[in-house]
Amino acid sequence: MLWIKRVIFLMALLPMAMCQAEDQKYKAGQHYEILSQKVRTANPNKIEINEVFAYTCSHCYSFESELHPWIEKLPADVDVQRTPAVWRPEMELYARAYYAAVVLKVLDQVHEPIFEAIHVDKKRINSEQDLAAIFVAKGVDKDRFTQAFNSFGTTSMVNQAKARLRSYRVQGTPEIIVNGKYRVSTRKAGGFSGMLNVAEFLIQKERAQTAK
Repeated sequence: MLWIKRVIFLMALLPMAMCQAEDQKYKAGQHYEILSQKVRTANPNKIEINEVFAYTCSHCYSFESELHPWIEKLPADVDVQRTPAVWRPEMELYARAYYAAVVLKVLDQVHEPIFEAIHVDKKRINSEQDLAAIFVAKGVDKDRFTQAFNSFGTTSMVNQAKARLRSYRVQGTPEIIVNGKYRVSTRKAGGFSGMLNVAEFLIQKERAQTAK
């Protein structure tokens, strides 16, 4: 009977050991960074995934092919956001295009085409007029685009993005910020697939903490 009790005891410990092993799979400082202060998320009732990207970044364009199908499989308790990087004044042009698309509710129609115009078609997208042509080609009225591109709401969202970038302490693109707490980069995670694996691990970590 004693050996039966020992087996039961070991079986009871197994789930705990598995959880501990999972916790040790990815380590802070080695595979991801913990932000010094939590950054407010768009929806506090969900676990946020925020991709920091730049339309001019070829790595960000390549990342899209892995990121998009991964996003489609995320459960309902995960909220996906994006933050366009503005390292230099000239990058604000592309951030304005992104938020104009958000305002006009046409992001799904123009997000990929903006990438493709720059990285596939090799077009020089250096002005509001260049971006307007992409929107118009996707059925957006040019006057509506111009209004949204230069609106107070778009300016406000661009400024908020700049503030988030400072808080995220982003070092490059693409990077993923998980729930305003963790920064995941290709350098530490080991490539695009590694980033998504680490992000999944951190989503589970946040979900477990919420359950407690």
